[in-house]
Amino acid sequence: MRKILIILTVLFAVLGVVFTILPLGTIAFLPIGIAFVLCFFTIQQSNINQQKLPKIILFISVLTFLLVIGKVIFIKDVIVKDQKFEQNKIEQKKEDIKDLEGLN
Repeated sequence: MRKILIILTVLFAVLGVVFTILPLGTIAFLPIGIAFVLCFFTIQQSNINQQKLPKIILFISVLTFLLVIGKVIFIKDVIVKDQKFEQNKIEQKKEDIKDLEGLN
């Protein structure tokens, strides 16, 4: 039972790290939370000598949780309108109209 819990915990911790690196927003909380809960179950199932790996995974889970919170709070996605592109598009449209009028 302990080995299965450790495998699942590592799997969800790795998924949490991957989701934290990718720009997926708050969806990374799901695997991190599952890894966090599984870590507690693994620590509860382990003897005192066997608690090193679950504690390391718990530390990684807490760290990724804090990173996701930091990304959500401090990094804002702002869409800025590109004025040069818009101006270029208008000028190109005017030139296209002139070209079409010159064909007649």
